[in-house]
Amino acid sequence: MKKLISIYTCALLTCLSAGWWCACDDTLDEQPRSMFAPGFFKTEKGIDGGLTSLYAHLRYMYGNGYYLNICETGTDEYTYGGSADENFKAADHSDAGVLTADNCRADVLWNNTFKFINTASAIIENASAAGMPESKIAEARFFRAFDFFQLVRTFGGVPMDFGSGILKFNETPSRTSVRNTVPEVYTTAVFPDLVRAVNDLPDEPRTTGAVTKTVARKFLAEAYLTYAWWLENPNNVPTYPECSRLDPDGHDAAWYFQQAYNVALDAIENPGPYGLVDTYYEVTSYLHDRNKEILLYADHTTESAKYSGMDESGASWSYASGAAPDNFSGWMCNWNYPNIKMRCSEVNKKNLINPCEREATQPLGRPWIRMAPCIDAIENFGEKSRDSRYDATFTTVYHANWHYGSNPDTAWVLGTHGEHILPGEIVLRFLDEVPATPVTYPAKNSADVSSVGGGTLDGYKEFVIDPEAINRLRYPSLYKLGMYPLETLSSEGKRQLGSPNGPIARPFNIAKFSELYLLAAEAAVKGATIRGGQDARTLINVLRRRAGRWSHRVNGTTTYCEEYVADFGDELVAETPAVITIDYILDERMRELFGEGHRWFDLTRTQTWHLKAAQYRIGGTKALDNKPNTVQRDIQLGHYLRPIPKATIDAFEMNDNERVMYQNPMYR
Repeated sequence: MKKLISIYTCALLTCLSAGWWCACDDTLDEQPRSMFAPGFFKTEKGIDGGLTSLYAHLRYMYGNGYYLNICETGTDEYTYGGSADENFKAADHSDAGVLTADNCRADVLWNNTFKFINTASAIIENASAAGMPESKIAEARFFRAFDFFQLVRTFGGVPMDFGSGILKFNETPSRTSVRNTVPEVYTTAVFPDLVRAVNDLPDEPRTTGAVTKTVARKFLAEAYLTYAWWLENPNNVPTYPECSRLDPDGHDAAWYFQQAYNVALDAIENPGPYGLVDTYYEVTSYLHDRNKEILLYADHTTESAKYSGMDESGASWSYASGAAPDNFSGWMCNWNYPNIKMRCSEVNKKNLINPCEREATQPLGRPWIRMAPCIDAIENFGEKSRDSRYDATFTTVYHANWHYGSNPDTAWVLGTHGEHILPGEIVLRFLDEVPATPVTYPAKNSADVSSVGGGTLDGYKEFVIDPEAINRLRYPSLYKLGMYPLETLSSEGKRQLGSPNGPIARPFNIAKFSELYLLAAEAAVKGATIRGGQDARTLINVLRRRAGRWSHRVNGTTTYCEEYVADFGDELVAETPAVITIDYILDERMRELFGEGHRWFDLTRTQTWHLKAAQYRIGGTKALDNKPNTVQRDIQLGHYLRPIPKATIDAFEMNDNERVMYQNPMYR
C-alpha cells in the first residue's frame, strides 16, 4: 500500500512541562528524545518534524470509533447498537442515557487539537527564519485553521490565547483560559489562515497526501457556509460565550453564503490533481484507497507498524486495542454476524454451525455492535437497485465461509426451504425493500430460528430480513469503513479467515472532492448568485449521475464485489426535483457521505438536528424483535454545542463560579 508522509509517532516530544496548554507534541525524528526546547522549531529539521506531527495527529480523531460515535450517534443516521455502552447511549439523546461533560466523546477532539494548534503556531512564527518556503508554512496555517474550525463548530467559542497572546506560540504552560467568541474565532483564526493557505499552498501536493490549494478551498468553503448559517440563525440556536450575531468585518450571512459558493466552485473548476472517480464503488473499496477524489485522510498501512502509530515492540496485526491511533471506526458499525446459526443435518435439528465466521475482509471484520443505522436512514437511499451508493455503503448479504474456518469438512447447511446452501453461497440477506408478500419470521423458541431472527420468503433459500425488521441486534453493516484484508494461508497454502480482530489498516477519509458539489449547491439554495449555469440542481446531478453508474456489486450473488456493469445515471438525474431544498441536499449528503462522521455537523450547521433527528424507528435488542419501535429524542437547542470535558475545566486555576461559567450552559 502507498504511504503518505513518513510519520513516526513514537512519543518523540513531550510537553515542555506540566500544564494544560502544551508547547508541542510528536515530531519527526528517528531518535526518540524526551524533550525538545522551543529553539528546535527554529531549525529546518524542527519545522519538518512539526509539520509531520500535524498530519499524524489526524489519526487520534479520524478512525477513532468513539469520535465517530459522537459525530453520528443521535442523528438521523445512527442510534446505539445492541452492545452499546454509555458512550453511545448518552450520545443518542433518548431515554437510554444523558449526555454530560463526563461522558461526551467530543473530548477526543478537544484533547487532540490545542497542542497541535500550538505546534502550528511555532512553525508559522519560526519557519521563515529557518529558511522554509511559504508553501510549507501554509501547511501549518491550514492545520491551525482546520483544528480551530472543528473546535468552534463543536463547542462554540474557544480560547485562542494559550498564555503568550492571540495565536502566539506559547512556551510557558498555563492553567488559565478565557474563551473567545464564535465570530472572533472565525475571523481571527479560521478565515485568515485558510485564505493564506489557499494563496500559498501548491496546486500539486509536495508528497502523497499533503494538503494543497484544493484541500484548503474545500475547508474554507465549508467554514464560510457554517459561519453564514450561524449569522443567519434561522431557528434561534443559542451560542456561547454569548455575543451578538454581528460579523466583526461587517459582512452579513448572504455575503458568506456567496463566498462559500465562489470558493467551492473555484475548487471544482481548478481541481489540480483531484476529481471524481468514475463510480461510487471506487470511492469506498479498499482497492481504490487514496484515489484522486480523496482530499484529506488520516493514513494507515500494513507496511509499517511505526508508520501507523503502533508500538513496534508490541505491534500486532492480529489484534488491536480499540484505542487511538488505531483505526477501529468500522468495528462500531458491525453487528455480530457470526451469531447466524444454521443446520448442517437434515435429521438432527441440534446439529448447528456458524456458517459465516469472522473474516478479515472489507464486508466483514470485527463486530462491536455499538452503532445501528436507523430504519428511516436505510429507506432514504430510495432506489437501491439503481443508486449504487446503497450497495457500496452497506454489507447486506452474508456468504458462507465456514469451509475456510472451523468446519472445513462440512459440505452444506440447510436453507429455509430445505435446499442445501453450499460454501460461498448467501446464508442471510437484508432485503432492499419490504416485499409485497410479507416475510415469515420464526415463532419464539422455534427450533428453526437462525439465532438472529431471520425469516423465510419464497424465492430465497437464505434467511432474509426486510428493512422494517432491522433492529439493534442485526442490521446492515457499514461496508465503506470495513477493514483492509488481513488474510493468511495455511501451511498447505489454503486460504484462511485471516486476522479479523486486527486494526483497520486503511486510511480514514476526512474530505472528498464530491463534497465541493454539495457545499456549492447548499450555498446556491441559500441565495448565492450562480455562475456558469452551476445551480444547485446541476451540481447535485453530477453526483446523482455518477451514483447511477455501476462497475461492481458489493453484495453480489456468488461473491462479494462481483463485476456488474450498468448505468442508471440518466434515470436518477431525471428524477431529481426541479426545485432543490435544504432538506433534499441533506438527503443527498446522507446518501453520499453516510457514516463518515459528517452528519452531526451537517444537521447542526443547518439548524435541523432537533427537527430531522427528533425521532427514529428501529427494532429492539432481541433476535425476534421484528417490529420497529418509534423512539423519541430529547434534543434541545442548547445541545447544539457539545460540553467541554469536565476534566479540562477541573484542572484550571479558577474559582468555582468561573468553572461553571466556562462550561456551555446545557451541561452545567
